[in-house]
Amino acid sequence: MKIVLDAGHGYSTPGKRTPDGMREYEFNREVAECARQELLRYQDAEVLFTHADDRDVHLKERTDRANTWGAQAFVSIHANAFGNGGWNTAQGIETFCPVATSPDSNRLATIVHRGLIQATARKNRGIKSADFHVLRETNMASILCECGFMTNREEAQLLKSTSYRQTCALAIAEGVVEYFNLTLKTMGVSTRLYKVQVGAFQMKKNADSLAAQLNKSGFPAFVFTEEEFYKVQAGAFSEEVNAKRLAARLRSRGYSTFICY
Repeated sequence: MKIVLDAGHGYSTPGKRTPDGMREYEFNREVAECARQELLRYQDAEVLFTHADDRDVHLKERTDRANTWGAQAFVSIHANAFGNGGWNTAQGIETFCPVATSPDSNRLATIVHRGLIQATARKNRGIKSADFHVLRETNMASILCECGFMTNREEAQLLKSTSYRQTCALAIAEGVVEYFNLTLKTMGVSTRLYKVQVGAFQMKKNADSLAAQLNKSGFPAFVFTEEEFYKVQAGAFSEEVNAKRLAARLRSRGYSTFICY
């Protein structure tokens, strides 16, 4: 099954951040990566990212890539906002479907939204329809998930946390698994290594630059290619706790990280 995970916006998108500075894309990208890792544990699951760390990919480019690839599901991941940039009381999770009738999109939205509400225990704002480009211009079951409000103090703190990001990612992945009725791969002896990813770029020079910066700062890093992206990772650990320690050190230096395997 061909599944697109679309982390909305980009690092430099104006206005898409909490009042105290967290970029929405930081949340979106980590949820997408965690959901991808979970989905790849299942037979016949393929995952495509339509976002990039080095630029805010144009909406048309995102939907064109999904359509050309022949995707069977498209999930756009976002964090919500309300008002003019200050804190307010708007809260909760909502999921959007296309305005045009789409039974497959409606079923996918129902499953994923239910899972998000059950997993997070946040306010249920319901399933709605919207004329968003990524829903209107895609040729497959398409939904957009708003996983909490960046302008709500409590939810902003959740959106910043690794645990909440993982919770949302697993809920989304489990919803896709249920939608397609996927089956887990047969697992042998575990050789899982936990790595810390610091960036994913469409241009190799950007990945090389970040890797050089990390190495100069004493964090051994390397660049590898995967799914048309140049990814920068540091460390490889058999114990997740060691990867978490490295990720924490990198975050203290201002880098955005997530743990992958």
